[in-house]
Amino acid sequence: MPKKTPFYNKHLANNARIVEFAHFYMPIQYEGIIPEHLTVRQGVGVFDVSHMGEIEIRGKDRLKFADYITTNNVAELVLNQVQYSTMLYPDAGIVDDLLVYNLKDRILLVVNAANTDKDYQWILKNKRFEVEIENISDEIGQLAVQGPKSEMVMQKLCSFNLSELKYYRAIETEIKKIPVLLSRTGYTGEDGFEIYADKRYADDIWDMVFEAGGEFGIKPVGLGARDTLRLEMRYCLYGNDIDKTTNPLEAGLGWIVKLKKEQDFIGKEELLKIKQTGIRRKLIGFEATGKGIPRPHQKLYLQNKEVGSVTSGTFAPSLKKGIGMGYIDLPYNEVGRRLQVLNRQSIEVEVIKGPFYKYGSHK
Repeated sequence: MPKKTPFYNKHLANNARIVEFAHFYMPIQYEGIIPEHLTVRQGVGVFDVSHMGEIEIRGKDRLKFADYITTNNVAELVLNQVQYSTMLYPDAGIVDDLLVYNLKDRILLVVNAANTDKDYQWILKNKRFEVEIENISDEIGQLAVQGPKSEMVMQKLCSFNLSELKYYRAIETEIKKIPVLLSRTGYTGEDGFEIYADKRYADDIWDMVFEAGGEFGIKPVGLGARDTLRLEMRYCLYGNDIDKTTNPLEAGLGWIVKLKKEQDFIGKEELLKIKQTGIRRKLIGFEATGKGIPRPHQKLYLQNKEVGSVTSGTFAPSLKKGIGMGYIDLPYNEVGRRLQVLNRQSIEVEVIKGPFYKYGSHK
């Protein structure tokens, strides 16, 4: 039976279209994907992301252990800094991509919703050093407030100067006497904040955020627009663009793999072998040069030769064209390469560099 987030009744009250996603009942949209997408790009929108998993690591060796189970360099994190990372299997396949928070008395791992139980068991299985590990996901409500006007909204709820909270930083504070963890990250390319709080405060936090955002046209946003926003930024989605059959090097995530860090980590040995022999495929971004919208699982062709497949594809509301990501055999990944996406029709696409949308407001 799917779970309900602490904000479930708020979604019903806002006439959300509810779907089952990652073992939860979640809002896929309210007024529509395109207007919700543009609300975040131009103003401010709110996502319920309470389905995400939260796993705490405590104890004197928490930094060392977090460094062992993730690929980025946890030891470099200063207090209240946040880090994007991956966890790997020994064969370098990706267990999950996640955020690592270095907090005063604990490491907080924020993992993908569908992977929470799997990740928790993986972490327990690989436990070493002096640490305690706890899955607190069911106790936490989380809202993501995203958009160029998000700071103005959140400043009305915070007693300190919010401009001092830099990108990928967090603070344990209070909002109207409610204890929260407030961070400045996001999955949209826009400026934004995440509010983590005990689920018993969910209704109060929702009401406060929407009251504060009323003058800025704040609206609730569903998972549909969350996906189009992240794809415009070329952010990976676990289960589509990365999974246990992909490694970070071919997924373009080498920048979060620190092979030279002091602490060894799971998957390092295999990654060193892959780096020595070289990858055979690469995750690319491409956009349609004409009509047509790429979709996941469609094949990529160079003339009549199959050279890859689409992992994510959609219509980009900000760009008004079809965009996609996919793995392609080397050496056909160079920028400017013309390819065809084939299903029932042929869609002409061109390989691009960087994000599709280049005007995000994140700081």
